[in-house]
This record gives sequence, structure tokens and C-alpha cells, in this order.
Amino acid sequence: MSAATAFDGAVAPIVHEKALVRSLKVPIVLDVVALASLLFAFVIPRSGTTTFQLASPTDFVQLPTAVLPVVGTVIVLAIVLTALAVLSHLYVARSRSGRSPMWVAIVFALLFLVLFLTWAGANLRAIPIPGLLVGGLALATPLVFGSLGGVLGERAGVVNVAIDGQLLFGAFSAALVGSATHSAIAGLLAAIVAGVLVAWVLAVFALRYWVDQVIVGVVLNVLVTGLTNFFYTKLFAPNPDLNYTTKFPTISIPGLSQIPIIGPVLFRHTIIVYIMYVAVFLVWYALFKTRWGLRVRSVGEHPQAADTVGINVNSTRFWTVTIAGAVAGIGGAFYTLDSLSSFGKEMTNGAGFIALAAVIFGRWHPIRAALAGLLFGFAENLQGTFATIGSPVPSEFLLMLPYVVTIVAVAGLVGQSRAPAADGTPYIK
Repeated sequence: MSAATAFDGAVAPIVHEKALVRSLKVPIVLDVVALASLLFAFVIPRSGTTTFQLASPTDFVQLPTAVLPVVGTVIVLAIVLTALAVLSHLYVARSRSGRSPMWVAIVFALLFLVLFLTWAGANLRAIPIPGLLVGGLALATPLVFGSLGGVLGERAGVVNVAIDGQLLFGAFSAALVGSATHSAIAGLLAAIVAGVLVAWVLAVFALRYWVDQVIVGVVLNVLVTGLTNFFYTKLFAPNPDLNYTTKFPTISIPGLSQIPIIGPVLFRHTIIVYIMYVAVFLVWYALFKTRWGLRVRSVGEHPQAADTVGINVNSTRFWTVTIAGAVAGIGGAFYTLDSLSSFGKEMTNGAGFIALAAVIFGRWHPIRAALAGLLFGFAENLQGTFATIGSPVPSEFLLMLPYVVTIVAVAGLVGQSRAPAADGTPYIK
């Protein structure tokens, strides 16, 4: 008798159980930030009060100004943040997923923001919450467009490192054409074309000649930076009239724009911001609710299987990257048709790389990537707000704040995520 039939003549099934991997990334990040909050509360405390202005003068309902005692608010929030960090560890230790839920990190981030604003704004001018949020949305707009372009490209299997070049060339083209035609619409169309041209170069080298996509993207960023700097020096500097474009007017949505806090933040913007709202929805709907989106995701996950059922892999990738470039080009137009009226050398300041980080932080999902872009834009706007109220926080720290937030978010809060399986891999039949 064999060993297989020794137990009632039955062969015991072989069960392969996947080992549970517990991720401590989020709890460790929360531990570090909770420790920083305790330092604010007990090691470097500040006394007095902090004033928060909750409404703008044009709001339909005027909310009262909030005045918080610094010592009590910071101590209470530091204790709550410490408790949330402990709760995060408990979730990791006891939950079936082995990970801390995202809501813990979100609540933690919001509470720490209130703590930091209260501590930094002690005995200074009122912190304008609507202005803080409006400025954050403005700075986040090109990041959101760039992140949508990144999601589209990578869902199709093409790593779009050239987002910064698409934003910069879009801003340059919008300024040039908008100034020459005195038309903001013409400038916007030129920015779209500029983004498409950069995307086509990326697509040709990546899909036709199988060049490493990351290298092509980096080279394109350097190339666009050099070209725009050259034309700025040779064209814009001696001809200032060619670098002063017509901006889009601000459009206030009747009724909605008077809602306290929400109204100024969401419904008093130019057409580019409203296009951003629609673009986020359209990219999500197209990727996950249409046959085209299914094809795009299939060529990014398993191009061989897509080719087997008759999908032209490289053609699908090419046109998806084209659309991604057009979307990023609109984000570039924001710099010169909304934020400013002229083009400046390297005015994107590496926004394309932050947008690429938003793609990763958003786990290659358009809505989550857009929310990540809003987070990074808000972090970038804090430096301007603190400078306005005269905060003692060193300016060097404020300048590096958006990049620190980007690193912490991507390295510590992303958790386990997976890019499309064929991302960055050329398809060779």
C-alpha cells in the first residue's frame, strides 16, 4: 500500500496558501508625523490664538471667523494623531488585508494639517481658508492634467516621463499663439497641438524603434527645456508683445459660486479649470466604461492576448499616447492663459515629475491620480499662504514642502500597488 492510500484510500489535496504580507509603510509614516506633532505640542510650543477666516467677502452666507487657542488645540490634536498612529498598527496586526485602511491616513493628514496651521499661524493675521484652497486648486490644475496624461499613457503600456516637456511646450505655444492672435482659444488649441507633438516623438521612438521609454522621456524634457529657453531668449525677449497673451476670464457659476468655502474654491474659475473637472470624469469613463478603454487596458496588461483577438497593439498605444499628450498640453496652457499672461523660462518647475508621482500615488486610476494632484498642489500653495500671514516657518522649508509631501506620499502611503503589467515594455510581434 502506498503512502497516498494510507488514509482511507484518499489522496490528500495539496493546498498552496499565499502568505499574508503585512505592510508597515503607512504606520511608520504616521509614527514619524505623530512624533513631529508631539514636538510641536511639548518641545517647541507656541502660545496665543490662531484665527481662521472661513468665508470670503462675496459669499452669500458669511461664516463666523474661528479663533482657536494654540496650546490646547495643538496638544489635543497631537494626542489624537498619536492614537491614530497606534490604531494604524492595530489594523496591520489584526486585519485580514495586513494593511492600514486609507481612511486612517486621510483623517490623520487632515488633522495634522489643522495642527500645523494652528501652530504656525499663532498670533498672526487670519489664515484665509478659501484663499488657501483656491490657490491650491490653481496650482494643482496642471498637475491634474499631467497626471491624467500619465494614466492614459501607462494604462496603454507606455511610460510617459515626458509630461513635464508636454506641459512646458504647451505653455510656450499657448503664449506665442495667444499673443500673436490675441485669442485665448487659439492659444489653448496651440497648447493641445504642442502636447501632441511631444507625445508623437515619444510614441515613435518607443513604439517604432523600441527605445527605452524612460530615456526617451527624459531626453524630451531636456530638449523641450532647451528649445523653449532658446526661443524665449531669441524671440520673446526682443519682442515683448509676442509674450503677452489674452487670458481666459473668470466665470462664476450663478448661485453655486456664493456657497461658503465651496463656492469660491470650485465655481469661480476660468474655462480651463472647468475643463479639468470634465476631463477627470471623461478619462475615468472612457477607461473603465467603454470598449475603447477595455482595449487600452488590455494592451497595457497583456498585449499578446490583445493581439490574438485582433486588437492592433501599437496603433492603440500610439493614439492613446496622442490623447495623453493633448490632455497634458491643456495643463500647460493653464500657466500662460490662466495663471499668468506670459511665458517664463522653465516655468513648470518640474511639475511633470510631480504629476508622474501623482499617477503612482493614485495607483494608475484617473480619479485617485487627480486627487493626488490636488494634494500636491495644496502642499505647494502652503508656502504662499505662510508668507502672506508672516509665519516664522523658514522659507527654505516651505519651498521644499511640496516635494517632501510627494516623497512621503509615494514612498510611504501608496502601499502595495502594481503598474500595468506591460508598462514600459515594447510589443514586438
